[in-house]
Amino acid sequence: MAEVLYITANPKSVEESLSLAVGEEFIQTYREANPNDEVIRLNLYDYDIPYIDTDVFNGWGKLQQGQAYEELSLDEQDKVRRINVLTEQFKKADKYVFVTPLWNFGVPPKMKAYIDTISIAGSTFKYTENGPVGLLENKKALHIQARGGIYSEGPAAELEMGDRYIKAVMGFLGVDDYNSIIIEGHAMMPDKTDEIKAEAMDKAKTIAQTF
Repeated sequence: MAEVLYITANPKSVEESLSLAVGEEFIQTYREANPNDEVIRLNLYDYDIPYIDTDVFNGWGKLQQGQAYEELSLDEQDKVRRINVLTEQFKKADKYVFVTPLWNFGVPPKMKAYIDTISIAGSTFKYTENGPVGLLENKKALHIQARGGIYSEGPAAELEMGDRYIKAVMGFLGVDDYNSIIIEGHAMMPDKTDEIKAEAMDKAKTIAQTF
């Protein structure tokens, strides 16, 4: 039995979001193909995702200096504990499905904050004399992303830093089995939205069979 983390970062409803709609199609097909696997939903807009701030750095610093966890301030304790919980949850999972829109060329801030909480030296990657090495082996990831413009080719291709970012982070952490389902162009070509969505749905169902 595999454990799948289904991680979404979109405050909209499924009815309002193409990425979430395609994500639901994917996860439903995946469940049908893998009825014994456990799917854990993590809607980042419903969760407390700590930012890496002064409290976190102070808390980490105190722990590294040998202070007990109980000696941290309440805010430091709460944020450090929450980061540890999210990191351990991520490490435990076998597969990851990220679902996001493209906002201002990148991922929503909640997703960036989440990535920061699971990219921890000594836990999900380590530094060696030959450079950093990812510690998350034998795992796979999928990113489902909706973007209103065309970023897969043409002059805007270099501006797309959402899917490229998640792919880079996963590779850095050791997750080399990575795939994407991109839904794009619906804002530029609203008359083709249904066609674009249908194509993405078909791709989601196909990938879900073997993910």
